[in-house]
Amino acid sequence: MKRKYVDIKTEIPGPKSQALLARKDANIPRGPFNTTKVFAESGEGALLTDVDGNTFIDFAGAIGSLNVGHAPKKVVEAVKKQLDAYIHPCFHVMMYEPYVKLAEKLNHLTPGNHRKKTFFLSTGAEAVENAVKIARKYTGRKGIISFERGFHGRTYMAMSLTSKVKPYKYGFGPFPSETYKLPYPNYQTAGKTREAHDEELLNRFETFLLAEVSPEEVAALVVEPVQGEGGFNIPSPVFIKGIKQVCEKYDILFIADEVQTGFGRTGKMFAMEHFDVIPDLITMSKSIAAGFPISAVTGREDIMEAPGIGEIGGTYAGSPIGCTAAMAVIEMIQEENLLDRANCIGQKFKERFTALQSQIDQIADVRSLGAMCAMEFVENRESNSPAANIVKNILQRCHQNGLIILSAGLYGNIIRLLTPLVVTDDQLEEGFDVLEEAIVECCMSI
Repeated sequence: MKRKYVDIKTEIPGPKSQALLARKDANIPRGPFNTTKVFAESGEGALLTDVDGNTFIDFAGAIGSLNVGHAPKKVVEAVKKQLDAYIHPCFHVMMYEPYVKLAEKLNHLTPGNHRKKTFFLSTGAEAVENAVKIARKYTGRKGIISFERGFHGRTYMAMSLTSKVKPYKYGFGPFPSETYKLPYPNYQTAGKTREAHDEELLNRFETFLLAEVSPEEVAALVVEPVQGEGGFNIPSPVFIKGIKQVCEKYDILFIADEVQTGFGRTGKMFAMEHFDVIPDLITMSKSIAAGFPISAVTGREDIMEAPGIGEIGGTYAGSPIGCTAAMAVIEMIQEENLLDRANCIGQKFKERFTALQSQIDQIADVRSLGAMCAMEFVENRESNSPAANIVKNILQRCHQNGLIILSAGLYGNIIRLLTPLVVTDDQLEEGFDVLEEAIVECCMSI
């Protein structure tokens, strides 16, 4: 079928991608996973073209790193200007203004009117690791609580906080000790009302602090406002406010992991704004800089000042290129009203696929918070058994037909959309067409 944006000229992968695949397999270990089997040649906005000239609509956005799209001109121009000035004097050797400017901006933008400070790293996992270091230093406690189905990164502390064993943790232990996990809301499978489910989980938190670890030994709780890899599970404000109240009761620091939810993805600059909860520390990365590797930890001034000189940082942390790109990204989000755009994308998604849900027995749930959109698939609604095989087949059809899209969830039975917020209405609807056709083909044939 001829489409306006998708343009598939060869088999997928095409001959040039196949040749590069052979070189990749000969020289790169199998560990780094690849969603598609093609190689990029160019990208713009929500479109990606591979080395064989095939053009795809991108609903993955580099796993949520490209809220402002591929190669946004404002960011490219800012980075080119920075490259002409200097590339990396290293903030620990000779400081530079872009680091200070971005810290000032994030101190202003992140939730809460209290005094804050920010410092930078390179990846989301580094941000989480350093938030934990700061929390332990400030409180003098060791314990860290995270949640089932949560994902916080692939370094050792981040892996310990992450819940999914395969592929993230299996065979890599032992992990850091004194980390604990609590259940996170899953209203689709709870078998009770949202209110009753929230009450049960909050009661379990209090019981946990009696039965498993004393609150006087817990430094911090780390939570994704909306779980990413865990399946785009959206908690209620009651739950988020409830766990924050428990933390306040016992002087446990509240760390919001906004690596995937930040910078406009959910229709707010940060997802915590939906819940009217102010975190003590917040971690950021992914869409902070349109794909340039940079991450941040922002927090209460007194907490952030706990580490001494030289106790936090890194050689490449807060590179001037990343800081400059991030300032341009923030300007784009504000100037182009991308928060409103995120909400519009989510609304269009829910309208389109809630209608399809009424026809397809295997679609158990359609959910979104802004442009953080997901569909959960089961074998059938009566059994409610997770259907990873169906999702795998849908994704394969989508990739063959010009749509890049991802799965998620503990069972791999969730399709998630991390569409660049700059996607046009025509591109969005064409991507929806490809996705809907793949769903119908895979589910109706069962």
